[in-house]
Amino acid sequence: MTSIDTGTPDLLAHQDSGVLTLTMNRPQARNALSRPMLEAMQRLLTEAEFNPEVRCIVLTGSGQAFCAGGDVKGMAASYAEGGAKKTVDESIHIQRHSQRETAGRLFKMPKPTLAVLPGAAAGAGLSLALACDLRIMSSAAFMTTAFAKVGFAGDYGGTYFLTQLIGAAKAREMYLLSDRVTAEEALRLGLSNWVAEPDALAAKTQEIARRLANGPPVAYRYMKENLNRAMGGEIDECLDLEVTHHVHCAQTSDHQEAAKAFVEKRTPVFNGR
Repeated sequence: MTSIDTGTPDLLAHQDSGVLTLTMNRPQARNALSRPMLEAMQRLLTEAEFNPEVRCIVLTGSGQAFCAGGDVKGMAASYAEGGAKKTVDESIHIQRHSQRETAGRLFKMPKPTLAVLPGAAAGAGLSLALACDLRIMSSAAFMTTAFAKVGFAGDYGGTYFLTQLIGAAKAREMYLLSDRVTAEEALRLGLSNWVAEPDALAAKTQEIARRLANGPPVAYRYMKENLNRAMGGEIDECLDLEVTHHVHCAQTSDHQEAAKAFVEKRTPVFNGR
């Protein structure tokens, strides 16, 4: 396992056997997002996308929470001191960039992304979890949009991801009422892929992350593009994209290795080519 210097104690990172794990690390604040945390996350996700040694990204939180979203206490203190000096347009530009380079990159990058929720995922924290391809929740965890309770409309793509995952009616309910969704309910709704007991969460995470890291990188890249395009694409566009990617995959050594391994009844070893 290799530890990575993120430049801030608010985000921890380590890499092991193709898996890059990013841990939001403000347990005293339920891992509420800080500017240093988000800036480090942006940088590390960009590096991971183009690093062939990274095959899967895991996003999680330290302590008993995943991420509480924005630091509301910090916001209140800032307002009491007279607020930020930036203009509205400057603030919009900064947050647009942050959202695209964190939630947007988790969703769009051509590598599998996995959110692991040891506890609460709220507000923008929930948005980051939903941006990932897959989610594992502790049975003690819960999800909540939370935005209505603090007078916000929502950010980091939560409205898009939630609507795509569970449909408009339930997404509107979750945003307008901000009720908690338990791990079991999240699993039933399709917001979570697995629920594990707290003491089994690490083992389940390792199992899924290793499977993803050992999978076919080229096929995963095309798979994610196919799936993302399908969310808003027209049927013929999706069919054409699938066939293009399918034929490209057929030319890879990964496919040839997988076909050979299938015949030989063994596990294939993929090299991303």
